[in-house]
Amino acid sequence: MTRGDFDKTESRLRSVIDALNYHHLHYFWVVARHGGVSKASALLRLAPPTISTQIHRLEAQLGDKLFVRRGRNLELTEVGQLVAQYADQIFTLGQGLLDVMEGRSRRRRRLVVGVSDVLAKSLVHRILAPAFAPELDLQVICRESRSTAAFVAELAARSLDVVLSDTPASRGSSVRMFDHELGECGTTWFAAPALARRYRAGFPASLEDAPLVLPSLDSTFRGALDLWLRNHSVRPAVVAELDDIALASVLGEQGVGIFASPDVLEAEVRQRYRVHVVGRSPEIRRRFFAISLQREIQHPGVAAICARAREELFAKP
Repeated sequence: MTRGDFDKTESRLRSVIDALNYHHLHYFWVVARHGGVSKASALLRLAPPTISTQIHRLEAQLGDKLFVRRGRNLELTEVGQLVAQYADQIFTLGQGLLDVMEGRSRRRRRLVVGVSDVLAKSLVHRILAPAFAPELDLQVICRESRSTAAFVAELAARSLDVVLSDTPASRGSSVRMFDHELGECGTTWFAAPALARRYRAGFPASLEDAPLVLPSLDSTFRGALDLWLRNHSVRPAVVAELDDIALASVLGEQGVGIFASPDVLEAEVRQRYRVHVVGRSPEIRRRFFAISLQREIQHPGVAAICARAREELFAKP
């Protein structure tokens, strides 16, 4: 969606917002948040056909499709993503109003973070940890997507405060964004104990024909791993390609194959998945970024994240 298309869609949404049926919008919002009509049906205690009908009526009112089907899953269209942003604000503010009026809570400042789903969840947890400090008193909201580019519209609409990614912002975007580098690290290879003993000697040449569990082909990390393997003239047997880093670790724990992870997580990976180190590749570097609309970071939560990552998580020895 170009900036012009984005502006036109946003303008159209503003023109119809007074006439919206908020029940329809709420049903759409629950489906979007929980990834499908079945889960929304259980939460709303409504039959799936009823929910589907209401969403179709909302689409007719807006004049655009909000979902597309990918196999068994529903995915938001670009217009659907924009509508979801408005719905988030509407219903979050509505709940906040109820809370304040009922005296149950005071409104906390929000930190809304877009997270590239190629990042290991344990690494994301460690990056975000400073934002949960009691003195900041923040409500942290995370949204996940396959690519950083998918977050551009949300950054432009200021629905996100920051994006965490292992790639810098695209220079071809119509929205000007700034990369705040958090740091970089090397790579460690892991495997179940028996597999690690077998392939540790002679590493990395020992990876010839070794079973590897690798990230998907379109990820930045996979490109770096493939280049490193070619430079060492190693041709492994790729037994699995996965978007989910946590699943790769589980498969490694079960002895399916050898997998790679950021070396800053080495102790945690060994303990959690009961795997051993096959070898280390400090030259396979991964860089991590906090991407925002501001050159100078203003949000206290983003500032805390960046400072702790640079000073501790990715600090050079």
